[in-house]
Amino acid sequence: MKKTFYALALAACGLGSLPSAFAQNRLAPGKLVLPRRECATMDVLTAQLKEDPGLAQRLEAIESHTRSFQRMRTSGKPTPGTTTTVTIPVVVHVVYNTTDQNISDAQVQSQIDVLNEDFNKLNKDVSKVPSLFSGVAANTGVKFVLAQRDPNGKTTNGIVRTQTKVSSWSTNDAVKSAKRGGDDAWDATKYLNIWACNLGQNLLGYAQFPGGKASTDGVVILYSAFGSRVKNPDGTYTSTYDLGRTTTHEVGHWLNLRHIWGDASCGNDYVDDTPTQQTANYGCPSFPHVTCSNQGDMSMNYMDYTDDACMYMFSTGQSARMNALFAAGGARASLLTSPGVTAPLTGSLIAKSQVTLYPNPATDVLNVALPESSLAGWSVKVFDARGYEMKQAQFSEGQLQINQLPRGLYQLTLTKGNQAVNQRFQKD
Repeated sequence: MKKTFYALALAACGLGSLPSAFAQNRLAPGKLVLPRRECATMDVLTAQLKEDPGLAQRLEAIESHTRSFQRMRTSGKPTPGTTTTVTIPVVVHVVYNTTDQNISDAQVQSQIDVLNEDFNKLNKDVSKVPSLFSGVAANTGVKFVLAQRDPNGKTTNGIVRTQTKVSSWSTNDAVKSAKRGGDDAWDATKYLNIWACNLGQNLLGYAQFPGGKASTDGVVILYSAFGSRVKNPDGTYTSTYDLGRTTTHEVGHWLNLRHIWGDASCGNDYVDDTPTQQTANYGCPSFPHVTCSNQGDMSMNYMDYTDDACMYMFSTGQSARMNALFAAGGARASLLTSPGVTAPLTGSLIAKSQVTLYPNPATDVLNVALPESSLAGWSVKVFDARGYEMKQAQFSEGQLQINQLPRGLYQLTLTKGNQAVNQRFQKD
């Protein structure tokens, strides 16, 4: 392995240059408020590296791809395969031992709503970002929806409930295994798996970075830190961490973000526009809190350790780091074409054979015909063989303009409500 991997394994909290799982503190029995967030990932990282000798090499390849993407972004060069918006289907595995742990659909949905606000700069508290950082507060372009189609092609609401005899879980990923009392992950190339459960060992949540095993890929969150008390007051919550920001933080790790302080004194989070800071911030610190000769820590960043109410931004550099995963060759690019975002067809809906594309092959214009008098309400998208959306193909009034597409095979996807149809065509 390269020296960077060993440096990471020896670093406090295991961050150096190698991603790993991240863990945070949970409410101790009998207390009403969590004392603070804490990192407890060294054991997890060490176990992952020992179990999987190829992990270090895969992680370095992801970092190399990320650096290349960042350089192209900085230089203004086009980044192949990127899209303006990424929609990720989510499956929430609610693994419960008691009634309180079996959180409601409404609490689950409140968490999805928080993710969409936080990752798209739609959260109301973004107005609190200090002027020093307001220019880099970012809309990442990543959206989340509860899955509408399961891995077997059946309709789902994106929530799987599993009753268990296990009273609490640790970072050993047992909650991700049905054989161990938890629930198995759905295909990690097509879904973001989130487990909401009762975590022990003072844990609030942890995540796996891209590059790890598919069977354990995803995010684990303490059930009472999952969702938002503001959006769903009737839920079960832990004070101080009741606005859904623990999941925002952990999904940030799942999308390859490091802790903002780099898990070392004045460490490196591999993002240029987040100021170097000495260590984690807790609670709700006043700004500016100056460390490492900066103008003030970006303590309100989702990747710090402040309370839910005091974190409310990602930076432009962090957005680029996440977006690199969905560019051509990115570690999570397969999510771009996941069928999980659309409900399956039912018997009363149109069949694939009823969609007509002509002429096929085509050169400039492809006509699209359905067994309806009008295509009103239908959304039409085109994807290349790698699964990347070709936005230069414009659709209007039954005709798809393909003159700007390179020669090759493409997939045309039509969606309307819960109807979805895919057809292939060739551009000459």
